[in-house]
Amino acid sequence: MQIGRTPALRTVIDMAMAVSLTAVAVSFARQYHPAGWPRFDTRAIALTGLANLPLALRRRTPWTALLCCAAGLTAYTAAGYQPSVSVWGTVLAFFSLAAVRPLRTSALAAVPALAAVEYSVVCARAVSVQVATAETLLVVGLAWTFGHTVRQSQERAVRLAELTRRLQVEQAARARHAVTEERMRIARELHDVVAHHLSVLSVQGSLASYVFDSDPRTARAALDTVTSTASQTLEEMRGLLQLLRISREDAQDAGTPGPDTSPGLDQLPELVERMTIAGLTVHTRTTGPSRPLPPGADLCAYRIVQEALTNVLKHAGQARVEISLDYSAESVLITVRDDGGEPGSTPEPVPGGGHGLIGMRERVTVYGGTFSAGPLEPAGYQVRFSLPNPRGNRDISAAPGEA
Repeated sequence: MQIGRTPALRTVIDMAMAVSLTAVAVSFARQYHPAGWPRFDTRAIALTGLANLPLALRRRTPWTALLCCAAGLTAYTAAGYQPSVSVWGTVLAFFSLAAVRPLRTSALAAVPALAAVEYSVVCARAVSVQVATAETLLVVGLAWTFGHTVRQSQERAVRLAELTRRLQVEQAARARHAVTEERMRIARELHDVVAHHLSVLSVQGSLASYVFDSDPRTARAALDTVTSTASQTLEEMRGLLQLLRISREDAQDAGTPGPDTSPGLDQLPELVERMTIAGLTVHTRTTGPSRPLPPGADLCAYRIVQEALTNVLKHAGQARVEISLDYSAESVLITVRDDGGEPGSTPEPVPGGGHGLIGMRERVTVYGGTFSAGPLEPAGYQVRFSLPNPRGNRDISAAPGEA
């Protein structure tokens, strides 16, 4: 039940303690020699070592250490040598046993400890038997109290470590569950996008077949639309298959999904209007020529901006928010930044799972983009992400035959 030290280090510490206590006892007995006591000879030194050196085993075999120290102290006292500090070896051995054994065991161990210490104190003839008994009970009782307290502290530390481990496992499971739910929700949205593309393929293919002989120009335009839509469908299918590569346990954890809609960045003004009515001050800034994203990526961008604005409304209250859309030839960089809100306008904490950032990151990962989020100095928060646009400079929103 020892925590924080390796067994080898604990053994070295115990050996150093045993040797040091023995050296102190021998040095004291040699320097302090009252009249009427035998000379402190070699046998006395050996018995002093027997009463203290077993402390080196106090954590490995506490019973052995206690019995050996008590036997050594009793033999030293019975040999008639002068009182010394050898009594503390038995007291420390009893303390060590009480620190690692239950109450019944430590109560049993108190018998040899009390007997050896009482015998030593009485034979010292310094005080009466009554006072000697009271001193013995006090010293051994304090050793038991301190040992029992240490044992309780160690047990609490072990329980706390176990609870911490369980909490970490539970938090990891919750995070995994949140990721799975978000992946399945994105997969449902991608399913709607793919289904739309397949419907376009079917309609345009039928049109091309119908007018192939009578109107070659319209048939060619329809086939161009089929080619373009098929390429988009393949891109969305790759993302959908990547999302569906989850374990069976994750799928079971996610539960049964419900329906969802599929907006895009073209509906960003409506979202800004709703958030303005709710209390936010939202400004939108666009850099570069606006280029339409593929439907799946467009939906991804809208959902992240929506989640970011919702988080501002929850945590910052009446804040000022800036949404930046920076278009380039091959990607779009979107930033949602707020100022932290006015002092006193922050609402009460809103209950929730706290997995919004996980969902944002998962969405961006599906499309091979980058994502970052974090607080700003001196106040505010920023969500920043980029999404590649495989369409590049091609604007297929007005592709022939798709209208």
